[in-house]
Amino acid sequence: MRALRRLLRGAGVVLVLLLAVLGAGALSGPGGLPWAVPVTALPGVLPAPPAPPPPVPEKPRDRPTPAHEAADVPLGVPLAPPPEGGTHAFTTLQADGVTPVAYDPCRPIHYAINGLGAPVDGEPLVHAAVARIAEVTGLRFVYDGASDEPLLVDRPVYQPERYGDRWAPVLIGWQTEQEEPALAGDVIGQAGSAAVSLGDGPTVYVTGTVVLDAPQITPVLERRGGRAVVEAIVLHELGHLVGLAHVDDDGQLMYPEVQPELTDLAAGDLTGLARLGAGPCVPEL
Repeated sequence: MRALRRLLRGAGVVLVLLLAVLGAGALSGPGGLPWAVPVTALPGVLPAPPAPPPPVPEKPRDRPTPAHEAADVPLGVPLAPPPEGGTHAFTTLQADGVTPVAYDPCRPIHYAINGLGAPVDGEPLVHAAVARIAEVTGLRFVYDGASDEPLLVDRPVYQPERYGDRWAPVLIGWQTEQEEPALAGDVIGQAGSAAVSLGDGPTVYVTGTVVLDAPQITPVLERRGGRAVVEAIVLHELGHLVGLAHVDDDGQLMYPEVQPELTDLAAGDLTGLARLGAGPCVPEL
């Protein structure tokens, strides 16, 4: 299992509104002061036309209208991590070199499934793994249904013609190593997310892709206890999706090799996922 990482930084856009503050004095009516005289319009002189309204900035074409589905507070709360913690690592860090890049917890993460080539019962396994990641991180996932979007490594993060004025949903699907050479050998899946930032604001994941190797996973499903092993594989890839990297500890699910006896998230995985569920809310994106 290999993490697929991609960092896209949007160009910073700063809108500066110039507010002209006009001082105004108040005088009493013509009768209030002895030297006051009424002001009348001069013949043939027209009043100055009103100033034209300021131009409306053109909507950026590389990202959706900001704050789509954004709430004021996180939509969920991460599970408390184990007191002892555990080995974990993050795919990408913020500029401070400490804080992990994560999805915005104040808006749902939409996902769609391209079921072409999926093994029998493949889709329910995906939903079960998504539900487990949502439970641990507190992130809200919303299933958008089936999608015929092809699984591409460098898929556009904003596809208004296909998905409307929002970030493209996470796309999950199945391929062979002939379709995706990165799945060659013992690589069972790939996953990663695209991160963007606006100006000096925090970097945030906005969408991602999960690719699973159908020919390798199908025979595992046919074994006794294979369903739990495959769900763990999908969980591993979803860990990459939300920001976990591989670790050298074979007692964690994010170890790069399948451990058939390890079918759920371990202490280190849970510790890292709790931090990834507490990322910043970024309504400007």
